[in-house]
Amino acid sequence: MSEEMQRAYEQWKTVPYSISFPLRIVGLRGSVPPVWIKDFMVSQGKQMKLGAEFLGSLDTIYTQLVSAKNSGQLTSKSTMAADVVTLGDSWLGAAIRNKLIASVGKPQELEWFQHLDPKWQAILRRDAQGRPDETGQVWGAPYRCGCMVIAYRKDKLAKAGLQDIKDWDDLWKPELAGKISMIESTREVVGLVLKSLGASYNARNLDAEVHGGQEAVKERFLRLRKQAMFENINYLRALGAGDVWIAVGWSNDVLPFAKRQSNVGVIAPASGTSLWADVWAIPAATTIKSDKAGGRIRGPSPLVSQWLEFCLQPARSLAFHQEAFCGASPLRFADVADNGSSEPAGPRLDTNLVSGLPPKDILGKSEFLEPLEEETLAKYRWLLEAE
Repeated sequence: MSEEMQRAYEQWKTVPYSISFPLRIVGLRGSVPPVWIKDFMVSQGKQMKLGAEFLGSLDTIYTQLVSAKNSGQLTSKSTMAADVVTLGDSWLGAAIRNKLIASVGKPQELEWFQHLDPKWQAILRRDAQGRPDETGQVWGAPYRCGCMVIAYRKDKLAKAGLQDIKDWDDLWKPELAGKISMIESTREVVGLVLKSLGASYNARNLDAEVHGGQEAVKERFLRLRKQAMFENINYLRALGAGDVWIAVGWSNDVLPFAKRQSNVGVIAPASGTSLWADVWAIPAATTIKSDKAGGRIRGPSPLVSQWLEFCLQPARSLAFHQEAFCGASPLRFADVADNGSSEPAGPRLDTNLVSGLPPKDILGKSEFLEPLEEETLAKYRWLLEAE
């Protein structure tokens, strides 16, 4: 090395260089407590560069992943180029099957996974086709959860001489015809019909698993279709206006609405209900050849594992537990299962929920929606077309 090069090298060694570690998140708007972002940035220090973007629906996030995969085009601003994205637990199967996401890792490598209730572990471990597999890898990290609930107008029911709603069976009372609004979701609607008949939300063989078989399911489904109005936008507004007396929907929609009302009760049905979760997943960006996505095409940020661990620390549940944010922490499953201690969901809310989840006995009868085979989906289409 010449003297000139040596001097240049010695001068270079004295220049301080700042190494930053980026983390890009594309999440579902309203699902991540803002304090989490702030606290994580503080915990990681100035070397971390965090970029967070929030989209309006799970469908939008999933569609953008599909679009990038199909087009083979990737830019640094693509949702597919993010380090982690939000998916719903019921979207995991399709995302895995279509190679839109990558595995988070093996169970033994993930400390946070070991602390989850077995119900969680079962839905997160999948095979390469997205089917639940107790020997499979882990495909996501849950950070917020809830359930399907029934909200009801206590004043309207009392005036009509009816008891408060307790279970799915109550939806078929003749007095409630035309007084029910419900989300328009085939899996949820058929699922509650199955549950009301004593079967599982995830029943595959209707003739074998349902008393009375598929004809009993059809008869009950058609009766419900006459009883209720199905739509996703104004179903709670109709309840508030008194146009309907019952509304069936997801807890993250229903609870904020109900807490603003003095005459609305909310229950998780006694026979069990469906559970849902918002899950962090890692986009499969490395499967798309591109020179425009920056470092992301070489793999997700090294901070992903810290972010997942951070979101599942007990301290994160405070935002939900103290009602500063709508939803429940996945870690609360163990608390509900262990002691079933009920805590008020608000000063005026009449509910049987415990920390945003069904109480112990009902939680044990509740289910996450599993992927269904084409044969079962064909039965669902048959129901929808029935007259």
